[in-house]
Amino acid sequence: MKILLTRRLHDFAIKELKMKYKVEVYTGKIPMPKKLLISKIKDKDGLICYPYDSIDADVINAGIRLKAISTFSVGHDHIDVKTASSRGIVIGYTPEVLTRATADLTIALMLALFRRIPEGDKLIRNDKWRTIFGPYEFLGTDLYQKTLGIFGMGRIGKAVARRAAGFEMNIIYHNRTRLSLKEEKRLGIKYVSLDNLFRTSDVVSIHSPHTPQTHEIINLKLFNKMKKTAFLINTARGKIINEKDLAIALKRKIITGAGLDVFQKEPINSRHPITKMNNVVLMPHSGSATVETRKKMAEIAVKNLILSLSGRKPIYQVRV
Repeated sequence: MKILLTRRLHDFAIKELKMKYKVEVYTGKIPMPKKLLISKIKDKDGLICYPYDSIDADVINAGIRLKAISTFSVGHDHIDVKTASSRGIVIGYTPEVLTRATADLTIALMLALFRRIPEGDKLIRNDKWRTIFGPYEFLGTDLYQKTLGIFGMGRIGKAVARRAAGFEMNIIYHNRTRLSLKEEKRLGIKYVSLDNLFRTSDVVSIHSPHTPQTHEIINLKLFNKMKKTAFLINTARGKIINEKDLAIALKRKIITGAGLDVFQKEPINSRHPITKMNNVVLMPHSGSATVETRKKMAEIAVKNLILSLSGRKPIYQVRV
């Protein structure tokens, strides 16, 4: 069987694949150009892809021998799941393993915003810390007893709730399906409407998948309901937020600030309007970027593909 990787994986993972299959690894500019992907997929039985690859109907239908797709990500909105499923192509993904790392980064962004860490670092590096600050200067904000609103209470949302409890925050959430009262009690969280979440939270953290229903669901209408002292954090998917509306909300100080690890079109550069704002902390889509997490993701991505191609159920399978 022949396998295509749209980008190089860890050496141990490629070695494992080469023991079973003929492996082709794309090493050019990321993402792999669509025309090239279509031409390369024609004689492949398996595909390992990444969240920035567009595995649409054209690509899938070009893969006349394609039996399995394994994505190196928890998100799978870059894959036309319906088309793949109609062809009987199995899709594997890598949830759970990146939960802790992404939840940790969420809390890190929260602390960076509340305690103005990037501002302090920049102040010193630019040689602008000239005097000892008095009792009313360079003040941040406590996380203690602040209200955290979590939009999307899946694995990562729950992990963030558990971490926020350590800061003694009040935690509310909104989810497509409400959790059981038993689980709400265990996590110490309270279910509210989406409007109420944005209206009452001191910080809103996004952990929802990107779907047609959540596409740009967070917009100026919701920003206008937030406290002027509130923050927004997104470590989920960039397309959940209307970025133009967010830029307006930050520029007009409708909200105090934002911490972003994901964007509508990635990568962004210094010409992006949001990079000009001092009340934003930015990260380059690195929620899962720890040595331990990325290694485990590679292991699962390879196992998902091997299991699928051998006619067995992958560890984690995307369902229609």
